[in-house]
Amino acid sequence: MDSPEVIERVAGHAGELVLRKVAGHHEVIANGTFLMDTRNGESERLLVDAAADRMPAGGAMLLGGLGVGYSLRRALDHARVGEVIVVEREPTVVSWNRGPLRAYHGDALADARTTLVVADLLGWIATTTKRFDAICLDIDNGPEWIVDEGNAELYGEWGLGRLGALLTPGGVLAVWSAGAATAFTRRLERHFAEVTVLSVPVPRGQPDLVFLGVGWTG
Repeated sequence: MDSPEVIERVAGHAGELVLRKVAGHHEVIANGTFLMDTRNGESERLLVDAAADRMPAGGAMLLGGLGVGYSLRRALDHARVGEVIVVEREPTVVSWNRGPLRAYHGDALADARTTLVVADLLGWIATTTKRFDAICLDIDNGPEWIVDEGNAELYGEWGLGRLGALLTPGGVLAVWSAGAATAFTRRLERHFAEVTVLSVPVPRGQPDLVFLGVGWTG
């Protein structure tokens, strides 16, 4: 097995961020916890497709978290998505996507339909007045496997309330997770007319999941 090659190691908002290359693919590590890599992207694509399929044509999508750019690329390639706002708090992740990760997503940040906001998502949703037909979140390993404890509020009552207020009538919230999140699922069921959990098989361990809430009811 190839030894990891560290491309860059920096101090991020919530600790150390590392970009490394292993067997021809890039990985992002936060505080020693694996976040994502460029090997597949199937669950990122499902996250976006599940939300975009339920949008009106030409709709607006919010992406919480840039990652390795797979979600943004999928959104731009979907026929129903007219514009995408990406909120990413780590300037280094943005730099990586404009540098060594750019080839994986075809320089999606340069697309005219993309608006990049470098900010903490919690703070940004607290003040924005923009409305969205779909919101996709992929900033932790899941609602109950949080890499940065400061994000916990995003998946609680305040966060769901704020996200719901930003959705257009009938809009959809999609949340990626590396594992089950029973309490979060029940919370979604209290506030959305329709809740679905989609499963994405992975090579080892439990499948990735995408939680969908459609039709905010308050």
